Amino acid sequence: MVLSASPSPARAAGSPEAAGQSERSPFARLTELLAPYQPGEKLINLSLGEPQHPIPGFVGEVLARHIADFGRYPMAKGIAPFREAAANWLTRRFALPRTPDPETEVLVLNGSREGLFLAALAAARYVAPRSGPPAILMPNPFYPAYAAGTRAAGCEAVFLPTTRANGFLPDLDSLDAATLARTVAIFIASPANPQGSVASRDYYAKLKQLADRYGFLILSDECYSEIYTREAPGSALQAAGDDFRNVAVFQSLSKRSNLPGMRVGFVAGDANFLKAYHELRNVAAPQVPVPLQHVAIAAYADETHVDENRRLYRLKFDLADQVLGSLYGYQRPAGGFCLWLDVSAHGGDEAATVKLFRDGGVRVIPGSYLARPQPDGSNPGAGYIRVAMVQDSETTAEALHRLVRILE
Repeated sequence: MVLSASPSPARAAGSPEAAGQSERSPFARLTELLAPYQPGEKLINLSLGEPQHPIPGFVGEVLARHIADFGRYPMAKGIAPFREAAANWLTRRFALPRTPDPETEVLVLNGSREGLFLAALAAARYVAPRSGPPAILMPNPFYPAYAAGTRAAGCEAVFLPTTRANGFLPDLDSLDAATLARTVAIFIASPANPQGSVASRDYYAKLKQLADRYGFLILSDECYSEIYTREAPGSALQAAGDDFRNVAVFQSLSKRSNLPGMRVGFVAGDANFLKAYHELRNVAAPQVPVPLQHVAIAAYADETHVDENRRLYRLKFDLADQVLGSLYGYQRPAGGFCLWLDVSAHGGDEAATVKLFRDGGVRVIPGSYLARPQPDGSNPGAGYIRVAMVQDSETTAEALHRLVRILE
């Protein structure tokens, strides 16, 4: 379960150096990897998934109207109008059989990152005793907050490889009864980061059956749900039943509304779990400022800016279709805004990352930095680079052309 940067002997899986790397930010590792080099051309940063599209025009006006609320301590659970707006948006967007109760089934978050980290701690306290050492399951590659929360909760992280062979989603049929019996929770991301794969309703239904049978929680990271180029992705809540038992979904405005710096999101689902989760957040997490919650209310009431956001991403994937074709195993992802490119024939992920930066000024991130080796030593991210399509269309086109010119 250690992060492997390359197949070099100095950092082989299981070595002390590799063990140390496993605890570090992939972006800190990337900075160190590229430190000896200067960008060969004007820098284009495609390594960080930070949206660069314009923020919605109503943000400043809403903040101005509620500026005085910065002088009050906010409620930890969020103001009632925010929770109502989130519940109503969920119901509209995913055609839920009923609206989540804003009082008991929705909580405000400081973005989904904080929420996902603390969810692991809350889950470990909430579930019944496990049959064996408690474990939290997660896709591999994975969002670093999953593993950090798992470690803080004192649980074992079990990494489920997500490869082309299994549609870049965890293979639920491969989970044995002994592992499921000690599972506290499973993190699932749809659309997935980095591959953009989307879970079907049948997939969620199968996962829900396992959660109910073995008594663990589904922690569904859906922060990319509004970025897609074909069909709108679904939600784990659609398979959760009328009481949302054992399911908690996490949403954020960072990607949907181009507001990564605002740090507002929410969690919705199982009322009993959210009660325990709120008790933890009430003493361990900072509250979300009330003016920012009012911006979020306006954002969840407006789809025009979201439609425009999708249009801009769609244009950039059109460019990728044209420039890349089938190079590097490229296929237009079902959701999200990342490319997951196979550069194993071009020296591997670290070598390709260095070459793109040194020779072309294009900054990407090695796939192996986003994953950890499986028990057999294989790393599902090795040989891939992640390219975040967050810049404007002109810059993106330039970066894609440079990428092909340099690697080919």
